[in-house]
Amino acid sequence: MTITRQQRARLVKVAAILAVLVGFDVRGHAQSSPHGSNRLVLVSIPDRKLAVLENGEVIARFDVAVGAAVSPSPRGEFEIVSRVANPTYYHEGVVIPAGKGNPVGTRWLGLNEKGYGIHGTNAPSSIGHAASHGCIRLRNRDMEKLFTMLNVGDAVEISGERDEELAEIFGGNSTVASARESGQIGGQ
Repeated sequence: MTITRQQRARLVKVAAILAVLVGFDVRGHAQSSPHGSNRLVLVSIPDRKLAVLENGEVIARFDVAVGAAVSPSPRGEFEIVSRVANPTYYHEGVVIPAGKGNPVGTRWLGLNEKGYGIHGTNAPSSIGHAASHGCIRLRNRDMEKLFTMLNVGDAVEISGERDEELAEIFGGNSTVASARESGQIGGQ
């Protein structure tokens, strides 16, 4: 069987994409962290915000969209397992190439929870709302900045409840303190 030049080019492109998805560059070397140490991404679902921490210090904050009630964002501890610039969107028989109409925007950070990631969007008005299919969305310009700060292996924690740590990072009071102060809990 003879492979045409177009088929060979397509195979090379697929191999390069697969290499990125599994954390290797096209020469087969593991991708190293550009910042020298692992960073932590904290996502607060109630705040609809994301923070990047390095050595316990917040180095960036972004507004995000989180999962809608019918398709909530997963909660827990995850790891970034892939980084893709100008991703193609795949969903149940739908394939949308990179470009203006792509629902995952210009960058994708895949998590070790199949089908979930942190990505850009073609619907920037959704930012600040519970509007996604479970992924964490950022405006494309913010996602492009975040993409340069993170790499495969960095940890991601997605929290569904606000606690003292998140209140300190994102501002305001914790949910428990706010409810207690308003008389909503504590026997009243």
